[in-house]
Order: sequence, then structure tokens, then C-alpha cells
Amino acid sequence: MSKQLLLVRHAKSSWADFSIKDFDRPLNDRGKKDAPAMAKRLLDKKIAIDAFISSPAKRARKTAEYFAAEYDQPKKAIIFIDELYLATPEVFATAISQVSDEYDTIAVFSHNNGITDFANTLTDTRIDEMPTCSIFAVKVSVQSWSEFKRAKKEFWFFDYPKAVAS
Repeated sequence: MSKQLLLVRHAKSSWADFSIKDFDRPLNDRGKKDAPAMAKRLLDKKIAIDAFISSPAKRARKTAEYFAAEYDQPKKAIIFIDELYLATPEVFATAISQVSDEYDTIAVFSHNNGITDFANTLTDTRIDEMPTCSIFAVKVSVQSWSEFKRAKKEFWFFDYPKAVAS
């Protein structure tokens, strides 16, 4: 039995108004275009997502909302975990290990540098930086998410908006 983890860095955010707190930064026009396009790429690959889990920061939340909408899921279906805002790899691992076993494929929406750092702890596949709205996917050899930290993980794919769609 295996489960699938999709790590999604939030889409491109706006820096137009420096008076806005980091937590409240919105997506810019490119981010609003990239998020649904990346979700559609997953749908085109026939990848189902059972749970959308996100940092509550506006740019991550909005990215998750675009993905959920492409999957015909309501905004209320998104699970928000406060600790995913500027999370460390250990925080990601702990949050994932607490996910309900009813979900086989989960998408976790968060931020750099933590999301790249975490992705680089999972398999032998390394990336310099997850671009905005990129997806780093792994297959996890577990029956229960509670086994995540010690489970064997296999690189599945890495995709990002400027990559040629495969």
C-alpha cells in the first residue's frame, strides 16, 4: 500500500504594497493564472487529491482554493494548519503524520524556504528551490500517515509553471 504526497509552494504573490504584512500578501496576476493551470496539469495526469492542507497565510490559502476549485471541491474542504506558515521540515513531517488515513493523496500548500528544505529531506532527488506554484511529489510506502517519518519515500515527479507540460 502506498500514499502520495504533493508539496505545493504557493503561487506568485504580490509585493506591490509593502504596508501589507507578509501573512496577508495576496497572489499577483501571474499567481492567479498559474494556480489553476497547475491544478489542471494534475487532473490531466489523472491524479486525484483526497485532501487539501494549507498554511493559513493568504497566498497559500488562495493557491489551495484555486486547486480545490479545479477539483470541484468547496473552499471549506481545505484543512488549515497554522504551523505550516514558515514551517521547518520537522513541522511538515509532524503535520503529515497526523493526517487522517482516509486520505490516500494529499496536497500540502506552504512556503519557501521550508517547503524546499522539507522536499530535500524526503528522497535522493534534490532541488535548489521550489519555484512559486511548483509541485514536488513523492510516493510514500505506508498504510497509515502516522508512519510517515520513518517510511520509505520514492520521488514521483517535480513540475512548475515554466516547465514544458509533460
